[in-house]
Amino acid sequence: MGNEESTLIDESTPTQTLSSRTLDGLAEYLKSGKASRIVVMTGAGISTSAGIPDFRSPETGLYANLARLNLPYAEAVFDIGYFKENPEPFYSLASEIYPGKFRPTITHSFIRLLNDKGLLLKLFTQNIDCLEREAGVPDDKIIEAHGSFARQSCIECKAAYPEDDIKSHIAAKTIPRCYECQGLVKPEIVFFGEQLPAAFLESRMVPMSSDLCIVMGTSLTVQPFASLPGATLPYTPRLLINKERVGNLGTGTDDVLLLEDCDSGVRKLAEACGWLEELEKLWAETARPGQDEAQSGTVGVVKSKDEALEDEIETLTRQVDETLNLSKWHEEKVRSEKLPGMPSGGATETSSTVPRSQLRPHEDEKSSLSHVFMSQPSQGTEPASAAKEGRSDKANE
Repeated sequence: MGNEESTLIDESTPTQTLSSRTLDGLAEYLKSGKASRIVVMTGAGISTSAGIPDFRSPETGLYANLARLNLPYAEAVFDIGYFKENPEPFYSLASEIYPGKFRPTITHSFIRLLNDKGLLLKLFTQNIDCLEREAGVPDDKIIEAHGSFARQSCIECKAAYPEDDIKSHIAAKTIPRCYECQGLVKPEIVFFGEQLPAAFLESRMVPMSSDLCIVMGTSLTVQPFASLPGATLPYTPRLLINKERVGNLGTGTDDVLLLEDCDSGVRKLAEACGWLEELEKLWAETARPGQDEAQSGTVGVVKSKDEALEDEIETLTRQVDETLNLSKWHEEKVRSEKLPGMPSGGATETSSTVPRSQLRPHEDEKSSLSHVFMSQPSQGTEPASAAKEGRSDKANE
């Protein structure tokens, strides 16, 4: 993770804002009313317990399984150059991960709870799954650093495309075309070779005006997103809920670390604040009638996380196999052109490990798409108690 260069603050160092660098100290701060402009930053680790596998884990990630199909390289499925040549692989994948198949986790509902209480200033997310929206977080509070399935448009003339129409195409695994110019249409997910969304670039200094920063389920390895926690002021409390310490979190005078899976972490925080009953009620509202238990994340799931993930991957690869069928001519053409796996000049994966006083937002505005459900090595194997509840934050990106 690169955290070797990031040294934890000495326990004897006094806090500037919190009464203590503990969960109780943070809960006291929240209950006092002093925190009313909270920024939340999330990665794929908050969505894996919904049943969405990450992309980059060596054995269970979707990239690892797509690599054995007829793609010139696994990441080609999210390369804009390759998409223009052959959009079929992306739409095969999109049919598996399109919003509506997965239930938000209790962590998503916690973000909704912050908003309902008037405490949420902004949510910055690396995820493209739209589960924040399904949990009830308003659109104007969400900054999707790498785009999402929430909107779709023509890649040529940029004309918007109707949501119902793209849903029909994705369900049928067919390719939508622009009604204006007949160009290819895709969801506004940032592909390799595309610019990051303007909304993200314009909002990178928002954390500076926050009075609490909560980071959950991310390895903080993809810039410029990784620089966001460092944009807060030195005395602003920061909470990390993650399997491992990441970036320079833990080096600030008011940094609190909950090194565990996100769902259990937000439950502990909600309980400490006296909000647990409200949180559970909000999360219960996200359940849909007849929803598969493994997807809903309810207690009593029989399959383990690894088994459920295996089933998901097998289904995906089988369906992609059935629909991909790249022609020999196209495969040879792509290989001869040697499409790059990463766009030149793109954002880089780098650990944000320097002390927060030295951290500066990254100026590179290109995308890397390492973000798309990116592997979260910080989200390790879930404890047995979490497995019983069908939740884990082992991951993204």
